[in-house]
Amino acid sequence: MTRPSYLRTSSIALVLLGGVVGVGAREGLSLWIPNLDGVPVVVPVVNVLGAFALGYLYEALTRLAPGETTTSRLKLLIGTGFCGGLTTYSSLATDTAVLLDDSRFGVGALYVLGTVLVGGLATFAGIVAAARLHAARQDAGGTA
Repeated sequence: MTRPSYLRTSSIALVLLGGVVGVGAREGLSLWIPNLDGVPVVVPVVNVLGAFALGYLYEALTRLAPGETTTSRLKLLIGTGFCGGLTTYSSLATDTAVLLDDSRFGVGALYVLGTVLVGGLATFAGIVAAARLHAARQDAGGTA
C-alpha cells in the first residue's frame, strides 16, 4: 500500500524546508521592524505579506499549470512551508488579547480587523499581480 502524499518523506521535507526559511524571514523582520507604542507591527506585516504570497502563488500555479507534481511541490514548499512559517495568526490573536486586556480597545480592534481586511486585499492583489504578469508574458510572446 502506498503512503498518502502528505506522509511521504519528500513532502514533509519540502514543508520543513519552506517553514525554516519562512520562520527565519519572520524573525529577521521582527529584528528589523520595531514595535510602535507597544504594538508589534511585524505581526500584521508578515501576515499581509504571506496573504499576498499565497494569492500570487495560487494564481500563478493555476495560470502556468507546470504539471501536477511541480504544482504540488510548490504548494508544499511555498504555500504550506514558507507562508506557514512566515505568518503568525496565533500571535495576532495573542497580541490582540493583550491590547484588549490593557484596555486599548480601539487599538486592539484596529489591529485585528485591519490585519484581516488588509490581508484579504493583499491576497486579491497577489492574484491580480500574478494574472497581470501572466498576461504581460503572453503579450510579449512568451510561454505561460
